[in-house]
Amino acid sequence: MNRRLTPLAAALLAAFAAPVAMQQTAYAQTVQVPAAQTTQAEASLPEVTVKSQTDSKDYNPGVSTVGGKVATPIRDIPQSVNVITRAVLEAQGAASLQEALRNVPGITIGGAEGGQIGNNFNLRGFSARTDMYLDGSRDRGQYYRDTYYLESVEVLKGPSSMLFGRGSTGGVINQVSKAPFLADANQVTASADTNGGVRSTGDFNRKLSDTSAFRVEMMAQDAKTNRDQMSNQDFGVAPSLRFGIGTPTEVTLSALISHNHDMPDYGISAVNGHPVNVPRNTFYGLNDDRTIQDVAILSARVQHKINDNLTFRNQTQYSDYRTDARETAPNNVGTMNGGVFAALPTVAQGNLTNLPLNQLFIKLASHDRTIHDQSLDNQTDLIAKFETGSIKHTLIVGTEISHDEYDNAGYTRNNLPIVTLINPVYQSQPANVTTTVGNHVTSSANALAAYFNDTIELNKQWKLVGGLRWDRYQAALNNSIATGTPPFTRADQTVNFTSVRAGVIYQPTSAQSYYASYGTSFNPSLEQLTVTSGQQGVAPETNKSYEVGAKWDLFNGDLSLTSAIFDIEKTNARSLVTTGVYQLDGDVRVTGFELGASGYINPQWQVLAGYTHLNPTVIKASAADGTQGKTLANTPRDNLTLWSTYNLSKIWEVGGGAVYMSSRFASNTDVVSAGGYTRFDATVAFHQPKYDVRLNLLNLTNKYYIDALIPSDGGRSVPGVGRTLLATVTYRF
Repeated sequence: MNRRLTPLAAALLAAFAAPVAMQQTAYAQTVQVPAAQTTQAEASLPEVTVKSQTDSKDYNPGVSTVGGKVATPIRDIPQSVNVITRAVLEAQGAASLQEALRNVPGITIGGAEGGQIGNNFNLRGFSARTDMYLDGSRDRGQYYRDTYYLESVEVLKGPSSMLFGRGSTGGVINQVSKAPFLADANQVTASADTNGGVRSTGDFNRKLSDTSAFRVEMMAQDAKTNRDQMSNQDFGVAPSLRFGIGTPTEVTLSALISHNHDMPDYGISAVNGHPVNVPRNTFYGLNDDRTIQDVAILSARVQHKINDNLTFRNQTQYSDYRTDARETAPNNVGTMNGGVFAALPTVAQGNLTNLPLNQLFIKLASHDRTIHDQSLDNQTDLIAKFETGSIKHTLIVGTEISHDEYDNAGYTRNNLPIVTLINPVYQSQPANVTTTVGNHVTSSANALAAYFNDTIELNKQWKLVGGLRWDRYQAALNNSIATGTPPFTRADQTVNFTSVRAGVIYQPTSAQSYYASYGTSFNPSLEQLTVTSGQQGVAPETNKSYEVGAKWDLFNGDLSLTSAIFDIEKTNARSLVTTGVYQLDGDVRVTGFELGASGYINPQWQVLAGYTHLNPTVIKASAADGTQGKTLANTPRDNLTLWSTYNLSKIWEVGGGAVYMSSRFASNTDVVSAGGYTRFDATVAFHQPKYDVRLNLLNLTNKYYIDALIPSDGGRSVPGVGRTLLATVTYRF
């Protein structure tokens, strides 16, 4: 490879602290594509060699579907992209999407507004609550997401409404499910940990004919943590059927069905602006709390290759999410006098007090509701490859139609216990608890979109990426009880928005790629089909992003290095001007830079690493909002992730990693903060042709750290897992 740098390359290398000076001898020649991605790759990118999924043990897949709606080499995507492969998930024993995303710098775990249900993440400072996708279709439900049915997890960073529609301010998270392939292969796993948790999975693939296959994945677990009372009983099944493999017309039918019976964990309250200093296992709530969830997602995907340069694709997904939550959370911190509870008057300052902890009490409160969420989404794409003179085009023209419904019936349990702040009594719901019916929200939305994106190859060195998307989002909401100021029972919203995407890519050699990009996105106030009082009449927030970055593929593509600097600005953010009234005169800005590495350092040594520095600031807000100049909630300034494994021989593998996160705030008022931490993990594995035995030691130094922050109830926090040994046996047949 020619290592001589162009002036532009040299400048970017200097700006981003150039990564590696030398390239070593190649030991692999092919970019590997997981089977789940082969359909798209065959359609639009014939230059990508497709290999069987069973070949892939790589941390560096080289391609991603998240940056262009088709499988695209990551070096051709003018934005930051992180891909967590199946190999990483298995090496870490990562059973949840939450654990998988610990490998992505710039992502933090949070709680939903008013309650913690399912997975909730912040991406580059902005909530990704509605930016979850499953195989490219929006997966908007709040539920616990497992990894047993996933081939990989993809993260595209930065505003991307041109590709995905409303939302996607900090980026999107796309789950890539496993797909059937033309071979008979079966695998079962069994695992147990020192907290008493057990788990089993199965993955069975059967070749039905020369062009069709069936695959089914299964999971059952009784998961536990170091937190008292935590016990989650979950099971799921994900069947899929694929016809026409290798023919011009391919059809994939799939489903995801899961049931969860989980203990909710609302964590601990704050005292004097920080999580109260109690042992990690301390639990507040009732031991008969539970969150019961049933999820069914059905998908159908049809792809027809009209000729070598033209492909038609249609994908329909129906999702049904049902949640029955009876959850108890620590609410106010206060004192008891004569059997009467008095909340501390300093909750807005993080419960400032000089009282010793043994004189403080917690008043419990319910966060109960039943939720029924449904979505129907259809996407149609026409993918064309053509030339105009010497210029090559890959054009995607598409439409998207969707319908969403949301039903949330809340209720409140009264006379819940008051417990001591330290050593709270664990108890069931008292007999004198009464229930009050709360607000019943019913809402729905219809969305229509049309878009196009053209990747233009001017020559071997220069590419342009440009796209436009028009969205029409029409939503309505009804409350059974008038809320807000002034009180309202109904809200209607129609948004027409045009999103843009533009990028220029310079690739002086096959190993170097430098880019600059611009993108926009928008957030309607009814985006989540719920609305905060006073926001029902405001226009959507709009966002724009600038990013300049570099990607280097070393060792013939086995090791990829990335770097980027970026600027995301929400120029008309909602800002509270008086009680219950918001205006779009806020300004929120996140600037930062990111570094990443993934793949083989040598044939035995793999690494996945990333670092993000963020400067997340509320530039402008009203005086009533009280957030101007503050740091965005749940957004650490520095986040480092590292995971690496080394094959000592064909039998033995060792590895480990670390996650560093600097301090962060529970809300934009910057009153309650959680300290920074570093967590270390380790693994050792014994491999045989038919089976593997793996040990994972999580949090090997038993570091006490805060895993999730929740802004409600004065700022609550959930401690992370303590030292835990996880043993996993995998058997293939």
